[in-house]
Amino acid sequence: MRFEELNIPEKVLEGIRTAGFTECTPVQAQTLPEALRGKDIAAQAQTGTGKTAAFLIAVFSRMLSTPSPERGSSPRVLIIAPTRELVVQIDAEAKLLGGPAGFKTLPVFGGVDYLKQREDIARGVDILIGTPGRLIDYLKQKVYSLKKTQFLIIDEADRLFDMGFINDLRFLLKRMSPYDKRQSMLFSATLSNRVLELCYEHMNLPLQFSVTPEKVTVERIEQEVYHVGMSEKNGLLLGILKREPAGRYLIFCNTKHAVERLDALLNANGLAAAAITGDIDQKKRMKVLSSFKDGTLPILIATDVASRGLHIDGVTHVINYDLPQNPEDYVHRIGRTARAGAGGRAINLVCEEYVHSLPEIEAYIRLKIPVMPITEEMIVTGYRRGRPVKRVMRSQEPRKMRPKEKTPHAGLRRPDRKRPPKSRP
Repeated sequence: MRFEELNIPEKVLEGIRTAGFTECTPVQAQTLPEALRGKDIAAQAQTGTGKTAAFLIAVFSRMLSTPSPERGSSPRVLIIAPTRELVVQIDAEAKLLGGPAGFKTLPVFGGVDYLKQREDIARGVDILIGTPGRLIDYLKQKVYSLKKTQFLIIDEADRLFDMGFINDLRFLLKRMSPYDKRQSMLFSATLSNRVLELCYEHMNLPLQFSVTPEKVTVERIEQEVYHVGMSEKNGLLLGILKREPAGRYLIFCNTKHAVERLDALLNANGLAAAAITGDIDQKKRMKVLSSFKDGTLPILIATDVASRGLHIDGVTHVINYDLPQNPEDYVHRIGRTARAGAGGRAINLVCEEYVHSLPEIEAYIRLKIPVMPITEEMIVTGYRRGRPVKRVMRSQEPRKMRPKEKTPHAGLRRPDRKRPPKSRP
């Protein structure tokens, strides 16, 4: 199905052409016709299927055809996402697709200028995109209101649940315009019972859609497994990276400590790499992501904080240094490659610590991942381990105590203060 076949205004079609889209993806073909009619949508779709464009195209089209309420403190659209990275990605795509229509979008999340975001919201926006915590913060301060919001988007609802945002999400929804006075759309990798319960409670008879391709993983991804011991894991990784130096690599670890160790290892051995984890300063994180996107940084190491919502074209390899313990996380990780019609490789270093996850992953993707042989020349020896940089959180910084000033009477009893008399027995 082509976008021109749908009831989409010309200004939105212009944005679609600017983005280079021609035909609808399966999730777009299923949801757009009903969403353009104003129906509430609950869709099950994996990341990388085009769901962001689906709800943005629907919302922009409806905004152009629906009368705008009086200009006030309520944004016309509220988009809730679980992570800062996903908020940034949605905002970038919204500016691309909605540019010709002239809508004002604003991303809101922690780690950046608090007062500037507050002032930007107070000036009024059409589309407010944010993580639950920062959205609630400004809402409690009455910087904006949700009483007249016309459109609600909840992206990656299952991830919001997994990250413990359910109470924050309900807080926002209870302060919105009534469910029958707005159009709501929810997208999730799984429509679990708890997600459906949220739909029934806060949406207006949503139509359910499920986009489950025959193969859960992208067909263009070449997947490989290397069974390797912990003692040879670093050497094998260095060998893989040095064998194909022209690639752009996204490497996943299960813990931030492993990410920091790997970052030190690669840089100590002459490989330009950088890391992002949950506690890295937001400005530094954005700088690292920008360098990786424009190709100046060839290797990015991350925890699962980066596995969802990152739309980076040109990633040639995804390496699971640690095999994820959740099959869905595996799909989200390797989905960072083979985007926009390109090919890609997913390399899995399966050690004794995480090998138990492999059968469950293969059952989930309905595929036996080929096991590749390891030869001696593939493993680098005599490498430098490097020393991870110790990062101190603000809350952990030791307080500087002001030294006590010595006075001439230090340790002496004041002459005007008499000692109380001793009581006689």
